[in-house]
Formats: sequence, structure tokens, C-alpha cells
Amino acid sequence: MRVARLRCKRWIVLLAAFALAGCGASEKAPPPSPASAAATNGPALVAAPAADTRPEVVVLGDSLTAGLGLDPADAFPTLLQQKIDAAGLEFHVSNAGVSGDTSAGGLSRLDWALGGRPSILVVALGGNDALRGLPAAELSRNLSAIIEKAQARNIRVILAGMEAPPNFGQDYFVSFHDVYPALARKYQVPLVPFLLQDVAGITALNQRDGIHPTAEGARIVANNVWAVLGPMLKAS
Repeated sequence: MRVARLRCKRWIVLLAAFALAGCGASEKAPPPSPASAAATNGPALVAAPAADTRPEVVVLGDSLTAGLGLDPADAFPTLLQQKIDAAGLEFHVSNAGVSGDTSAGGLSRLDWALGGRPSILVVALGGNDALRGLPAAELSRNLSAIIEKAQARNIRVILAGMEAPPNFGQDYFVSFHDVYPALARKYQVPLVPFLLQDVAGITALNQRDGIHPTAEGARIVANNVWAVLGPMLKAS
């Protein structure tokens, strides 16, 4: 318990700023379909690229996934794609991150995120739930629904953990933390213990807002996820 208390003190600066920078962002609408774009802008002059037929990995998350403040090439889902390509694996990664999203927001757009029938879903949600002080039981219900819907479609799930700031009290901090390993055990899914491990609270690895990773920080986040995702892909 003492270790958890010391860890949360280190992350509080990052997470408190995240509440201001991420939670207030409006959700992005799904991109328009090629058909609707053509109807609006007239016939395309160049043929649309062929659809990627490789099995898909979808990363469902918030601004940390979307890569807020970074070049799109530096967002951690893009870095995961680089690792996949370097390993010679035939998968492609889709970034389904929306700034400000809570677990409820992720659940509400899950059908859209899974529209391409992915093979694997990485669930990286919960930071905004904690910063708003939403009940841990609500987080658990939303994440459970996401996992169950994905598994019902034979989609394998990886759950990425998040921590709560301590300002809501130790009981909330602990109950929030416990949601992730409990769900990983219940649904037998691999767990990334803490998405921001070795990044949260380290000034040099975060942008000027103090909370969103720099390009170097995003590489560490990608490594955290790859430690679980890589073996899964290689075993496929």
C-alpha cells in the first residue's frame, strides 16, 4: 500500500493536467466514407488505394492513443506498426484514439471501431474516468462490456491499465487500480499493467503540458504495449 501511495504521488502532476487537456476535448466523428466524400466533393481524380487485407489490430483509447500534440507518425499505435513491420509480421494497426474519451465513450463507439473486423483489440481507456472521479464500478462495467462484445466476435483483447490520482482518496485509488487485473483474470485477457509506466511524471518524456508523452515518451509507451502485443502476434 505504501508503494502504491508513493507511485501515485509521482503521477499526480501528469494526471491532473490530463484532466484539463484531455477531458474537455470534443470527440471526433468517424471519418466520412469514400461514398459520402465523393458525393460532397465530386468524383475523385485518383482511384482510392486498395484496402489493407492484413489482419487488423485496433487500439481503442483517448488522447494518449490519438497522439495529441505529436506528429501522427509518433503516436504509439504508429510505432507499434513499425515494430510489426520490422518483425516481418502481417498485421496492420488502426488508431481508434479520441481525445477526452472515457470508458463510456469508448463503449459507445465500439461498433464503429470494430467495423473492420479486427483480430485484436487493445483497450487503453480509463484515465479520464479517474480524473473525473467516476465510480470504479462504472469503469469496470464499461470495460467489461467492451471486452465481452469483442470476445463475442472472436476478437482477442489486450487490456492496458491506468491509475487514478490520489486526490479522491486511497480507497478510490486502490479500487480503480484493482479493476484492471480483476478484469484480466475474469476474461482471461493479457494485461499491460500501466500504459504510462516509466513515462508518467518524468518531465523530459512529456510535452510542455506535462502530461502527454513526447515522441520519446511515446516510444516507451509503445514498448509497454509491445511487451504484451508482440508475443501474441508472433504466436498467431
